[in-house]
Amino acid sequence: MGGEGAGPGNPEGPAPEHPVSLGPGSCCPPGLAVPRWPPARATAARMGRKVTVATCALNQWALDFEGNLQRILKSIEIAKNRGARYRLGPELEICGYGCWDHYYESDTLLHSFQVLAALLESPITQDIICDVGMPVMHRNVRYNCRVIFLNRKILLIRPKMALANEGNYRELRWFTPWSRSRHTEEYLLPRMIQDLTKQETAPFGDAVLATWDTCIGSEICEELWTPHSPHIDMGLDGVEIITNASGSHHVLRKANTRVDLVTMATSKNGGIYLLANQKGCDGDRLYYDGCAMIAMNGSVFAQGSQFSLDDVEVLTATLDLEDVRSYRAEISSRNLAASRASPYPRVKVDFALSCHEDLLAPISEPIEWKYHSPEEEISLGPACWLWDFLRRSQQGGFLLPLSGGVDSAATACLVYSMCCQVCKSVRSGNQEVLADVRTIVNQISYTPQDPRDLCGCILTTCYMASKNSSQETCTRARELAQQIGSHHISLNIDPAVKAVMGIFSLVTGKSPLFAAHGGSSRENLALQNVQARIRMVLAYLFAQLSLWSRGIRGGLLVLGSANVDESLLGYLTKYDCSSADINPIGGISKTDLRAFVQFCIERFQLPALQSILSAPATAELEPLADGQVSQTDEEDMGMTYAELSVYGKLRKVAKMGPYSMFCKLLGMWRHVCTPRQVADKVKRFFTKHSMNRHKMTTLTPAYHAENYSPEDNRFDLRPFLYNTSWPWQFRCIENQVLQLERAAPQSLDSVD
Repeated sequence: MGGEGAGPGNPEGPAPEHPVSLGPGSCCPPGLAVPRWPPARATAARMGRKVTVATCALNQWALDFEGNLQRILKSIEIAKNRGARYRLGPELEICGYGCWDHYYESDTLLHSFQVLAALLESPITQDIICDVGMPVMHRNVRYNCRVIFLNRKILLIRPKMALANEGNYRELRWFTPWSRSRHTEEYLLPRMIQDLTKQETAPFGDAVLATWDTCIGSEICEELWTPHSPHIDMGLDGVEIITNASGSHHVLRKANTRVDLVTMATSKNGGIYLLANQKGCDGDRLYYDGCAMIAMNGSVFAQGSQFSLDDVEVLTATLDLEDVRSYRAEISSRNLAASRASPYPRVKVDFALSCHEDLLAPISEPIEWKYHSPEEEISLGPACWLWDFLRRSQQGGFLLPLSGGVDSAATACLVYSMCCQVCKSVRSGNQEVLADVRTIVNQISYTPQDPRDLCGCILTTCYMASKNSSQETCTRARELAQQIGSHHISLNIDPAVKAVMGIFSLVTGKSPLFAAHGGSSRENLALQNVQARIRMVLAYLFAQLSLWSRGIRGGLLVLGSANVDESLLGYLTKYDCSSADINPIGGISKTDLRAFVQFCIERFQLPALQSILSAPATAELEPLADGQVSQTDEEDMGMTYAELSVYGKLRKVAKMGPYSMFCKLLGMWRHVCTPRQVADKVKRFFTKHSMNRHKMTTLTPAYHAENYSPEDNRFDLRPFLYNTSWPWQFRCIENQVLQLERAAPQSLDSVD
């Protein structure tokens, strides 16, 4: 047996900088003597080589220090009960990842150390290496840290070295990266910690842990995604177990990338890799999707759920260190690089992850990762997010304006999917979920029998008709409500619209007309918007009082149902019924939503969705023509939803302005559009997007599912007052079109 780090194979290796004596701590049977560091060679020969390690996904909540502490303790207890000797938790799990500007507050640091003290003091944390995340201030600089401890001793405080600072992440706003690779300093511990640990200081910096039997190194979230991740150098220096504590949010189709990064890290360099992640709604638009995992030598040995209502999920695996050593032994290129590797400071830990006698201990077997389809991700991710939002807001349910169209139907299906998840969790014996359900419905003995039963208790759907509404949409909304079991209301908004317009006419002496009746475009738009805004007022009125009218306590959260493509273009009325408390589909494209609705027809047996899918998308805000809809969304927008998705991804993900987008689309659409047609489409999009960009400031907080979300409060930091004629940019496009038309007039004429 030969270990590559400090341990039985290298007992006389480089002297570690930070020896930590912790007393008895091996998993020897009672009565056996515990060897001191370094173990004698005879003892080393008998030491075990199989290690049981644990990682977890926790549903932490920003600033919920009490709840976060209890979930951490529960995860440690589960890990110990499964025989684990090392437990890894999510990034910043003590305070919750999404504290944002609360990281500036000294209270957040103080309460984090108070929780750490409670963890150190708890008997649950004894005889297991615990790796927890929290903010730490060192020399007046705030760091995102891992605090690793064992038996009331701080082993190492490891600060994050590469901070996430793109998309939804602003870590450089609150933290500073540790830039001194392979360097540690002494951190003066707070007095409350000193009293418990009897240590004045602890190592702070970039170091690894050397136990009797192996070597453990840490990465933190973003560091796995960097071009030169720390696990590369740590692995070359003989570190056999790499851990990664993450706060990684869900985006459609993202799990594949995360799994590929982990398996590739261990495939190229060998070793064991543990990934922990937060799960659930931490208090804003993001849903952290778990996916904790344990991998070794390019294979996955344990997979955590991506979407689950369980607040605490612990994965364990028993793995053979000799498999790591033999895997590395035959990679000559790796070994050549390892022979030149610069050493990491090692913190000696008087502890073993393995047992002396483990020859008969069963080891974990590799598994194949099971991925969700995008439709399944949509059905599960926003549903879990809705559940967290509902139970933590302490409201009595949801109110959804149900129009009979695809978007509001998809939103209704997400609530129904949430009810399915809740019922499944209750049937599996999850007492926390059952207690939350009973609190929400205010019935101490209630147990949901099926999703329709629960949906009837917590979802109120409301069809708000006007004289411009068709009977078909009313019927579609009613049938869907019946099939999912929601409490359904139908009402007519015409009296309210008439009253509001009567006030205007009384004051001005004028009565605006729809364009179909001879009115101007300004009149037509105003008459559409007043209907939409009255629907928003009524939605909130019924959300606040509909339960009261039925003799039930509590209020309802209003759900919005504007998709990401409509928001991108601004194809919505400001402060209309798209304004709500939360919007579960606000980050999902129309294309994906249609696929999701099709998925729901089969998964949930909801045939009413078929007619909704086949109907043209319409806002029904203009007069009917012979009883039929005279207005469609795509005709109003002047572009298709499929085109909008392309514009959105090029604008945000590919970071293209008008001219770059035009150049890109020339190639993408060369078989279907002339350069002139491409130019017209790009100009139309940017004109309408910039004209309506101000609406992004009022978008309902939406579940983040696409990386081209136009939400301006944090994700899409662009202005909302533009020169909507884009004179310089459009002139560049026009010049390029003219050149292309002059250069190849015959070939261009042949394109339809």
